[in-house]
Amino acid sequence: MAVKWTDGHSSPILCLNASKEGLVASGAESGDLMVWSEDGTPLGHMRFQGTDDVASVVFSNSCPTKLYASHGETISILDVRSLKNTLDHFHVNEEEINCLSLNDTENLLASADDSGAIKILDLENKKVSRSLKRHSNICSSVAFRPQRPQSLVSCGLDMQVMLWSLQKARPLWITNLQEDESEDSEGPQSPGQLLNPALVHSVSVASCGNMFSCGAEDGKVRIFRVMGVKFEQELRFKGHSSGVSQVNFLPESYLLLTGGNDGKIMLWDVSTAVEKKQKSATKQTHKRKTKRATQAGNTSASVTEEKQHGNILPKLAIEHGEKVNWLLGTKIKGHQKILVADQTNCISVYPLN
Repeated sequence: MAVKWTDGHSSPILCLNASKEGLVASGAESGDLMVWSEDGTPLGHMRFQGTDDVASVVFSNSCPTKLYASHGETISILDVRSLKNTLDHFHVNEEEINCLSLNDTENLLASADDSGAIKILDLENKKVSRSLKRHSNICSSVAFRPQRPQSLVSCGLDMQVMLWSLQKARPLWITNLQEDESEDSEGPQSPGQLLNPALVHSVSVASCGNMFSCGAEDGKVRIFRVMGVKFEQELRFKGHSSGVSQVNFLPESYLLLTGGNDGKIMLWDVSTAVEKKQKSATKQTHKRKTKRATQAGNTSASVTEEKQHGNILPKLAIEHGEKVNWLLGTKIKGHQKILVADQTNCISVYPLN
């Protein structure tokens, strides 16, 4: 049963983040921002000017009272001990920002927006150091890779996932999920089967920096491994009955939280599945090559792949009942918790045993 944090927002909550000292920040529609204590007591509240939604909030690790928040096309830097005044603000994006990500060294902040652009803000010099433009539709999510402060991954409603190095203005590697699906399709569609396009809503990178996950509108969760200047899909499985709105790797693990438009929250251990996949990689590659070479409708490779991926079962399944806007796995008072933002004005907190 979830504990509800109430008495904060008056509109749906869109995003969450936690500081290493246990403070929680939440952003909501119409410029509403809250800071909470570990036990869910409201500590501070502010409303940005205008009616723009607060779509992303990120705490600094080196200075746990510093908070970055996006509202509309603006990024504000705040001290959570005194929310009345902003420490600084930037207007570098041309359209509404959907996601912020801070790199490990905390000198760069990435902001992904509705135009498909990702702006890289140099926080020391207070100016844009890179403008990454390759997504042809809304860039929904961006994440710096841990331990690699010049590398990041992004995804968007153009169904594309990209790996970037800030030494270059173009992506190192691009995967189009719709093309991958077409290539691996299992033959004709069954009557009445509706296929949702693989619009990508969320990306999360594991603490190792080499594994990342994407959640898409087709209900599938995909796990990728970065290898040098490219990445390959390690795993794909149907996680939800409708769009996967959120993916979130727990710190220092391959445990993955997913939330969906179906109102469900799942916890998956992708480590063993990835290991199994690697053991059969040679066999799968051979089958795939045979399939492509013959072009004779031999779908054994993709069927086997789908079956393997379909075997993964959630470690935990929660019937939350509301469309998930944001998911966060964090420790509160020494215990692992799942914090959930949804279409209501409350934060739900579930124990993660």
